[in-house]
Amino acid sequence: MMPNGVGVLQGTRWKIPENDVIDEPDLTVLSIEDQASVLHPFTSLGSHRPVIITHGEGVWVYDEHGNRYLEGVAGLWSASLGFSEQRLADAAFEQLQKLPYMHMFASASHPAGISLAKELLRIAPVPMAKVFFANSGSEAVDSAVKMVWYYNNALGRTEKKKIIARRDAYHGSLIASASLTGLPRNHKLFDLPLSRFLHTSKPHYFRFAEEGESEKEFSERLAAELEDQIIDEGPETVAAFIAEPIMGVGGVIIPPEGYFDAIQRVLKKYDVLLLADEVICGFGRTGNMWGSQTVGMEPDILITAKALSASYLPISAVMVNQKIYDTLESGSDQVGFFAHGMTYSGHPVSAAVALKCLNIYEEDDILENVRTIGAQLQEKLRQRVAPHALVGEVRGSGMVAGVELVAVKGEEYIPFPSSFKMGMRVRAEAMRRGLILRAMGDTLGISPPLIINEKEVEFLVSTLCESLDALKDRLAVY
Repeated sequence: MMPNGVGVLQGTRWKIPENDVIDEPDLTVLSIEDQASVLHPFTSLGSHRPVIITHGEGVWVYDEHGNRYLEGVAGLWSASLGFSEQRLADAAFEQLQKLPYMHMFASASHPAGISLAKELLRIAPVPMAKVFFANSGSEAVDSAVKMVWYYNNALGRTEKKKIIARRDAYHGSLIASASLTGLPRNHKLFDLPLSRFLHTSKPHYFRFAEEGESEKEFSERLAAELEDQIIDEGPETVAAFIAEPIMGVGGVIIPPEGYFDAIQRVLKKYDVLLLADEVICGFGRTGNMWGSQTVGMEPDILITAKALSASYLPISAVMVNQKIYDTLESGSDQVGFFAHGMTYSGHPVSAAVALKCLNIYEEDDILENVRTIGAQLQEKLRQRVAPHALVGEVRGSGMVAGVELVAVKGEEYIPFPSSFKMGMRVRAEAMRRGLILRAMGDTLGISPPLIINEKEVEFLVSTLCESLDALKDRLAVY
């Protein structure tokens, strides 16, 4: 960076004027005292202004001033059926009247939980044996980690405990899940990551492929890197590898050709379990019911949440295959019981809503909408957004996409200095125009409700283009 906010990047000059701040619409009418009552997650605590959303309809949400926004990320990649699905509200009310709560500890159960587990096993991407319920993706990931450790202890492999994730991956914010998360900001001041949690390269071909390297060659190189890491650590100490089918928060990274084939070949060679984090990709987001089907993963353990209930109520699930379950059962016999669970594991109201949600996916043929309208979304993004001077790459599948911003297009695609905060600037421009996006560094995440229609996709793409144009006109010196 040069003085006065001008960045020089291979002859292209961008300027952030001194008075040009990242200024989202001021949507707050609450008093300072009211605002101060909540400690907001994943928020800059000392400088934020809450955006007060009061209600929703379809893919749209409304603030307290009546302004309307297309929720381009479905909340947190999760409101798959939008914000006004009456059938889910009805399912919750019906279950509340019938049985508002029952736990699943010590052999207790209830029809809603049993029915949901059976349905999940029926639609699983590979044969699975049992379902464990939790309340969030983070809880589900932490539960899966404990299962992996329990599994290896039951087999007498007391050293086989390390779990490998990818850099920049997001797997949650509890102790184990945050350790698996490969984002440094999620570790700093939290004394994380814990030991036993390792990270390897993410499959970001656009940014990290070597000159002349094909996608398949890039995939083989990353698999060789993983194998070297397992050998260096000692195969007798490495228990599992966890991956999202398509990385979400890490930048909407689509695995390159041959990636999971190569990775799974290494895992099988060293008896390392594969954990599929389907928290974002599950239930149609990629155009198939599971992201694992889209990218060719065959997991031993599958973790899911978010669209399991379309986020109408908290619920998550961990599915394990027969090999894992049989060993968990033998371990339970050794110690007396499987000592893991939460008060609200398999909560009957959440389970009833999730079951109705799965029914709606089939009844309304949501997968067909994702394949049809998702194809239109991907095509429009590639035709109209990808050529923009600020855009280096558009990538995606089904109803999830990432738009990576760059300062210089060409052979090298030079990124902006992080101090420019270009992703946040585009997000602010879009919000002023009625579109909510997710800024992950300088990659914009797009993941609208799966019920979005053609007209709404046009609004999303047009508004994104307008936002990019406005920023370019204001910040480009020449």
